[in-house]
Amino acid sequence: MSAGATRREKKDKAKVKDSNLEKEETVFLLQWDAVPHQQIQELLHRSGNELQAELKEILGFRNYQTCMKEAALLDYYVCGFWWAKEANFTPIQISFTMAALHMLLNNIREKQMVLVENMMEFAKALGAACCCSTSETDTTSLLDKEDAMALISYIRNSLFQKYTLYELLFTTSREELLTGMERTIEVFSCQDALTPLEEGISTHICLQ
Repeated sequence: MSAGATRREKKDKAKVKDSNLEKEETVFLLQWDAVPHQQIQELLHRSGNELQAELKEILGFRNYQTCMKEAALLDYYVCGFWWAKEANFTPIQISFTMAALHMLLNNIREKQMVLVENMMEFAKALGAACCCSTSETDTTSLLDKEDAMALISYIRNSLFQKYTLYELLFTTSREELLTGMERTIEVFSCQDALTPLEEGISTHICLQ
């Protein structure tokens, strides 16, 4: 066998390996590991309070009423699920949405990714979802252009525009968060204002 043929074989094997890895990553993102598709179907019939109660148990948030971090994360997941439901996403689309939300949050918490890096990771996941079919027999992509644009808009407003707030949530101690919250209450005690999470209040006010 010639050296040229050997190099071609190695290159072909490398391409197959890369293709398999991409497929595995796409399959991973097709579903949210925390909740199987059947359970997502059941959650679609829950009221807002029921959904919050069930996700609280699924995610293991036992102190969400007294822990700011757990409260913020529970709100993040509940709002994401409810948005996908209101957008008339299918169960598998909702599963992908929740998997993407979880991935982006994990990129902040575990990998300390900056905004631009995380946006690139989201773009890769979204591109895979737009090219990937939901099953071997159905060639329809998981997300069409309209679905993808809606999801981009939601994640931009719910996470990317409040990125620094989420970074601080994972890097600031509970005591510092509580102190910051007390100062925020003092500043806004005479004003009618929404919660810091809803408005994305400037972190220098909350945590100085």
